Amino acid sequence: MRWGAFVAAAPEIGALAAARVAADRLVLVGTLRRDGSPRITPVEAFVLGDELMLGMMRRSKKALDLLDDPRLAVHSATADPAGAEGDVKLYGRAVDVTDPALRTAYGDVLEERIQWRPPEPFHLFAVDIESAAFMRFGSEPLALRWTPNGGEVRLRHPDA
Repeated sequence: MRWGAFVAAAPEIGALAAARVAADRLVLVGTLRRDGSPRITPVEAFVLGDELMLGMMRRSKKALDLLDDPRLAVHSATADPAGAEGDVKLYGRAVDVTDPALRTAYGDVLEERIQWRPPEPFHLFAVDIESAAFMRFGSEPLALRWTPNGGEVRLRHPDA
């Protein structure tokens, strides 16, 4: 499910995820290498319309991983050891974006936000979300999970 549909289906996790992506811009992306071992890499993420977009340098190892096997995990960047800011986890598949208009729009957003435009050719992926979770510790503990079949569910928090 694409970003816009995910936010509609899971409004609480969607809002928390949108805030984290907008604030941090950086996410950690987990991919699978050809030998099946995991790779985790920081990537700038931007919401563009109804898509969560991940841009990558041409022929980067993480992009090649996704072209070989599109399964991925996207995890919000976390710097707070106490976990009070919360962690967003999205699981799904990367979809190679070839549409010239979307690629141009992505370049426009990047140029506006960081004063740099990626030169073509570069890899651009949209995230097709299959499940999601959110966990926050501290004074406002919260545990959420979303799946297409189970919907958005509040879970018993380990600190509750």
